[in-house]
Amino acid sequence: MIRNTFCILDGIGEKLEKRLWQEGVLTWKDFTDADELLGFSAERKRLYDESLFLNASELDAGNAGYFSKKVKRREHWRLYDVFKNDAVCLDIETNGLQPNSGGYVTVVGFYNGYDYKSLVRGENLTADNIRKELQQYKCLITFYGAAFDIPFLLRSFSGLEFNMPHFDLCFGVKRLGFKGGLKKLEYDMGIARDESVVGLDGYDAVKLWEAAKKGSAEAMEKLISYNREDTVNLLQIANILYGRLKQSTGIEEYLSCGVA
Repeated sequence: MIRNTFCILDGIGEKLEKRLWQEGVLTWKDFTDADELLGFSAERKRLYDESLFLNASELDAGNAGYFSKKVKRREHWRLYDVFKNDAVCLDIETNGLQPNSGGYVTVVGFYNGYDYKSLVRGENLTADNIRKELQQYKCLITFYGAAFDIPFLLRSFSGLEFNMPHFDLCFGVKRLGFKGGLKKLEYDMGIARDESVVGLDGYDAVKLWEAAKKGSAEAMEKLISYNREDTVNLLQIANILYGRLKQSTGIEEYLSCGVA
C-alpha cells in the first residue's frame, strides 16, 4: 500500500491522492515516469519526483525509521505489508495507577508471530531489556498503545525510543466504524482466547498482580497468560484490519480494473 501512497507528499491529501489513482497514477513509479501531470507545475512535479525517488530508495533499504517520521501517524498502517515480517506486538499491564501517582508497569509482553516473551517487574523488566527487544523489529503493533502503553513506558523508563512505524489497531478500528474495546473486537472477528483467561479484564490483571506480589505463583501464571492473549491476538487483528483499511481507500478498485 505504501507505494500507492501519495499523501506522503507535502500538499497532497487523500482527495488528490484518489484523483491520481482515478487518472491511472497508481504507484510512485507511475508518477515519476509521467512526463507531466494535470494540475502539477513542472517545478512541483520535479520536487515530488525527487521525494518519491528518495522514498523508494529508503523503502528498498528497509529503513523503517525514515518512514515513521515521513508518514503521518494516522497513515502508518499503510506500511504494515512492507514491514509485517519484522513487526512486534506489544502490550503492557500496570498496577492500575498512573506513573505520577505511584503507578508502574508490571508486565510487558512481546509477540513477533512466532514467539511470545514477557518482561516482569522484579525479574527481568528493565529499560535495557525493553530496548533490546524493540531493536530487533521495524514495526510496532498495539491496541491503544499510542495513547496508553507507549506514553506509560516512556514515563516509566528512561532512554526508551519508539522510532518505528506504529500500527495502533484502536485507531484503525475507529476509522472503520467498529465499536468497543479489544475483547469485543476479538469476539466480533471470531478470535478465541485461552479458556483460563476468558472474561478477565484490566482490573483483574491488577488484582492478579497484587496476589502475585503476595507469593501466588498461580496468580502470576494467570497474569502472564492474560498478557499473552492480549499480545498474541493483536497480530491476527492487524492482518484483518490492514486488509479492510486498504479496501476502504478504494485503491483495490483501480488496481483490479486495470486503470493503469
